[in-house]
Amino acid sequence: MEKKVLGIIGGVGPLATMLLGETIVYRTKAFSDQEHMHFIIDNDTSIPDRTAYILDHSKPNPLPVMVADAKKLAQAGADIICIPCNTAYRFYDGLQEGSPVPVLHMIQETAKKARLLNAKRVGVLGTIGTLTSNMYQAALIEEGIEPVVPNEAMQQDLMTVIYGYVKAGKKISKEQWQPFEAAMKKAGCDYIILGCTELSVVNRELSLDRNLYIDALIVLAECAITSCGYELLD
Repeated sequence: MEKKVLGIIGGVGPLATMLLGETIVYRTKAFSDQEHMHFIIDNDTSIPDRTAYILDHSKPNPLPVMVADAKKLAQAGADIICIPCNTAYRFYDGLQEGSPVPVLHMIQETAKKARLLNAKRVGVLGTIGTLTSNMYQAALIEEGIEPVVPNEAMQQDLMTVIYGYVKAGKKISKEQWQPFEAAMKKAGCDYIILGCTELSVVNRELSLDRNLYIDALIVLAECAITSCGYELLD
């Protein structure tokens, strides 16, 4: 397969963007600099908050900025685009329509990963914007999997982790994370999707159980690697 250049629309958030780049490097089967992927990161922190717009359309719309970034990356040589923000996929159709090159779909790929793991009942942790958009729920049902989402109180606590801790550059402890995991297990989930790339940062910091969690950012990294014609490291 011909090698392709990946373009990453970043800044959503900045730390998750850097984690995606790092994960791509670690998951690529390569033994020299020249065997690694060529990817271009546009860490555009000016992209308006996706959840804010989904909940209130009077807020700035992130789509025009993301489309402009996709065009900029394509002009710079990108053959494929990805964006490490689950909530951004609420705007996927418009982004793909405006992009000169294909855009990977992190949420659909993550649902496919759950099916490959023979998941039956999967908890989804993400922003209010992601969950109210029903994207993961629909994608999982399409794969024959029952989705489970947090109750309102738990969702508010999760938003505090995402915005009050990770986006603010603060770390959380395993003790602070444990109630989220316990609630999903109590709900009968055999897997838990980390459906927010800020939660992928939590995963890296806390080394969460790989036999329980499906990290959407890792799924996106692996999809980007194979889509660009490279092999995954075993």
